[in-house]
Amino acid sequence: MWKVKEEEGWVEDRMTVETSEAFEKVLENFDPAIQELARATRALIYDVLPQTVEVVWVQQKTAGYGTGPKKMSEHFSWIAPAKKHVVFGFYYGAELPDPDHLLEGTGKLLRHVKIRSLDDLHRPGVRRLLEVAIRHRVPPPKTE
Repeated sequence: MWKVKEEEGWVEDRMTVETSEAFEKVLENFDPAIQELARATRALIYDVLPQTVEVVWVQQKTAGYGTGPKKMSEHFSWIAPAKKHVVFGFYYGAELPDPDHLLEGTGKLLRHVKIRSLDDLHRPGVRRLLEVAIRHRVPPPKTE
């Protein structure tokens, strides 16, 4: 299911991990290695929570992930490709346990992990952060 709000520049994508035209549009001007990292990060999110709702902001070149489309009340993470890495962000990251000290950032709530390689993404601590984030201050997934 697609839900497009052109005037606000976002797309809600309830599709599976296999396809997302909007997400691919975000990636189109990045190096192939960054595209691969972003797709792998997205795949990890869907692996941990298959019913994830994706909201893509094409102009901002970011995608948010949650149990519904609302950014700060239903989202738990975001992906933002950059020139040399992929930002894997957590909306309530400052409140998450991080025994491996992977999270970066100094804001009140937001934290992120810089994914520079598939090895970075496959660190067990990254998956653990995501597993906790999907249940922290986020409503359970909707069933249809």
